[in-house]
Amino acid sequence: MRSRYSAFALRDAGHLAATWHPSTRPADLTLDDVTRWERLEILGTEAGRPTDTRGTVEFRAHWVDDRGGRGILHETSRFVFQRERWWYLDGYLDGAVDDG
Repeated sequence: MRSRYSAFALRDAGHLAATWHPSTRPADLTLDDVTRWERLEILGTEAGRPTDTRGTVEFRAHWVDDRGGRGILHETSRFVFQRERWWYLDGYLDGAVDDG
């Protein structure tokens, strides 16, 4: 999860694509040039241990944009362990707050 957050912050679409499960990865991955990701809070995890094949991560990602807006993305992400690595499957928004 932390590497994917860093990839969003650095606008590294290649890393995001490489960690996204092929069955759910979008064909086009265009990252927003306006949003700057400032901070990641991991709120909780479920499973995801070495013997697990699935896991979830609940997080809040804080952002600001070039127009003076700011907010928090609150999501629970699902991951699956296949072919000796963890893959991001999808995420469910628990809320997105615009503080601007």
